[in-house]
Amino acid sequence: MQEKILFITSSRIGDAVLSNGILNYLVTRYPDARVTIACGPLVQSLYDGLPQLERIIPLKKQSWKRHWMKLWREVVATRWDIVVDIRNSAVSRLVLSKEKYCMGAGIDGKAHKSIQNASILGLKAIPVTRMWFAEKQMKMARNLIPAGSPVLGIGPTSNWIGKTWPIENFIELTGRLIKSGGLFDGYRVAVFAAPGEEPAARVLLASLPEGTGIDLIAKGNPGEAAACLSLCDFYIGNDSGLMHAAAAAGVPTLGLFGASYPEIYAPFGACAAFVRTPETFDELKSFSGYDPKTLDHSLMTSLTVDSVYDAVEKLKRAVPLVA
Repeated sequence: MQEKILFITSSRIGDAVLSNGILNYLVTRYPDARVTIACGPLVQSLYDGLPQLERIIPLKKQSWKRHWMKLWREVVATRWDIVVDIRNSAVSRLVLSKEKYCMGAGIDGKAHKSIQNASILGLKAIPVTRMWFAEKQMKMARNLIPAGSPVLGIGPTSNWIGKTWPIENFIELTGRLIKSGGLFDGYRVAVFAAPGEEPAARVLLASLPEGTGIDLIAKGNPGEAAACLSLCDFYIGNDSGLMHAAAAAGVPTLGLFGASYPEIYAPFGACAAFVRTPETFDELKSFSGYDPKTLDHSLMTSLTVDSVYDAVEKLKRAVPLVA
């Protein structure tokens, strides 16, 4: 039987990646299913390689929530077997389906996103989060990261200055890691950044020894960037969509936290960990005049290079396959 599954997921990369756990559960349980993904245009490339993909419906935000009406028109004529809606939209309630699972009341909003998503399906065990890549995505990734010595991925940027660890700290950390006799001696360093976040990343790239750096700054769409991440042997980065994609791809991943909530957004996976500032996010933003829209400096300065180095070393020891 080819079950028809409608999966309505996020428009943000991190949230979409974290929802892949329950999507993976569904396509594993129903291997012959045909899956329709409804998501924001930014994240649709993350699903190009899903084997059971029927189609992707991009939800481009419109005034008066007309994007939801557009989605309803696209899906209302189909009788679905399963509808999963992590957006808790009205659409999932207005289509015919044998089973419906929606984010909403009863879900603990303070739990990790992967736990919240598992709760939607009533699962006690949290499904493994993963990524799927189309061959064209992997081909591009192999062109950008040719076969050779191991690769340390670094994501020194984020979409908000408050949760961005100072670039001088990334430069010092990376230098210590790749120096002769260092934890990643002999590794190449792939520097990642999303479009619009290039300047700081280029400073890090320029600081690397000649022949060491791989420029993955604003290269390709999110699916292609995630494919590149999958070729890394270790990843260190700020709380961002890149961090979540690396962890979901099975790469040993260390996330840097402070001005966000690791209880909800820590990288999720068997080879993932995080290190945080001594202060909680609530403590970091408790100063007079705090406004996330006008903040012009990092809130991560109390996270020391030594603390991050120690966390990297601990995670590397815990993952024996990392050379």
